[in-house]
Amino acid sequence: MSGKVKYRIPFTVPLREDRSVLVLGFESTSHTFGVGLVEFREGAVTILANVNKRYTPSKGGIHPREASYTHLRNSKQALEEALDQASVKLKEVDAVAVALGPGLGPCIRVGATLARFIASMSNKPLVPVNHAVAHVEIGKLVSGLADPVVVYVSGGNTMVLAGKNRTYRVYGETLDIPLGNLFDTFTREVGIAPPYVVDGKHAIDVCSEWGQEFIPLPYVVKGNDLSFSGLLTAALHLAKRAGRSDKRRLGDICLSLRETAFNMLVEVSERVLLTTEKDSVLLVGGVASNAELNRKFELMASEHNAVYHSTPPEYSGDNGAMIAYTGLLHYLYGVTVDPVKAYVRQRWRVDEVEVPWVP
Repeated sequence: MSGKVKYRIPFTVPLREDRSVLVLGFESTSHTFGVGLVEFREGAVTILANVNKRYTPSKGGIHPREASYTHLRNSKQALEEALDQASVKLKEVDAVAVALGPGLGPCIRVGATLARFIASMSNKPLVPVNHAVAHVEIGKLVSGLADPVVVYVSGGNTMVLAGKNRTYRVYGETLDIPLGNLFDTFTREVGIAPPYVVDGKHAIDVCSEWGQEFIPLPYVVKGNDLSFSGLLTAALHLAKRAGRSDKRRLGDICLSLRETAFNMLVEVSERVLLTTEKDSVLLVGGVASNAELNRKFELMASEHNAVYHSTPPEYSGDNGAMIAYTGLLHYLYGVTVDPVKAYVRQRWRVDEVEVPWVP
C-alpha cells in the first residue's frame, strides 16, 4: 500500500483521524466493467486498485446485451485482480459501492447483482452511487478543486454543472445527442470507425488532421443548452456528397465538425462560469482527454483568471476507482441502501442526487 498515490479530499468530511475506511466499488453502466478499491486514512485518500475491462464492439455502437455478457465474463477476473493489486482480502472491506445509473440497463445489472451479493454475503453496507456524480468527484479529487464549474462530456452525457445547496445543478446540457455520441456516430457513418480511439486519439481527431479549411456548420446554442443533431446531419450530408475517396475534403468536414461542437461547449461553459462567479473550471468524462478541447478550455479560463484542470486519462473514462471513491464519500455521510432495494435507475439524473458535502 505504501507505493500508492495519496490524494487530499478538497473539502471536509466527517471522519475521526484515528479511523481508516476501505471501500470496494463496481462500475458497469456502459462499455466498462470496473473494480476499484480506495482507502481513507489520516485525512488522505489512497486509490489502491483501479482495474477496468472494456467491451469493444467489432462494428457499430455499443450493444447492451453483448456488453453485459462481456461484463459477466470479466467480473470475476476484474475483482480478483483488484484485490490482488490492493493487497487486501474481501473480508477487510468496510463497504461496497456500486453505480446504479444512469446507463444501459443490462450493463448496470451486472455490477448491481455482484455488489448486492457481496454486501449481503459479507454483511457489508451497500452504497448507491450515481455514475455522473462519480465522474465529478474523481475529477475534484485528483485536481484538488473544491468548488469548480464542472463540464461533463462523454459518450452518453454532455452537461455543465455547479454545486449548490447539497446538489449539483445543471446549468446547461445537450437537448438531443451527447458530444461523444456525436463524434462516434459521425466517424462510424463515414467509415473511419470503429475502433473509435487508437493510441489515445479519437477518430475525429485523426480525421481532422487531414483537413485545413473550416466549413461553416449549424451552431445551435439555446440559452445555456446545446443541440448537436442538426450539426451531425449537416456534416453527414457534406461527407456523403464528398465521398470517401476525397480524404482532404473529409478532413475539412471532421475539422469543422469538431471545432463547431467544441466552440458551442466552451461558450455555454464560459457563461456558467460568469453566472456562478466560480474561480475554477474542471473537465470530466471520457472526452476530457481530448487535447484540442483542453486547449480551448485553458484559453477560456485564462481570460477570466480562473484555474483550469482536466481529469487525467486513467480517471476520465468510466472506471471502478471513481465509484469506490464516491461510495466512500456517501458512506462517510451515512448514505447506504438495503441490497433488496438497490434498484437500477437507467435515467438517474445528476441533479436528483443529494450530495451532502456540497455547500
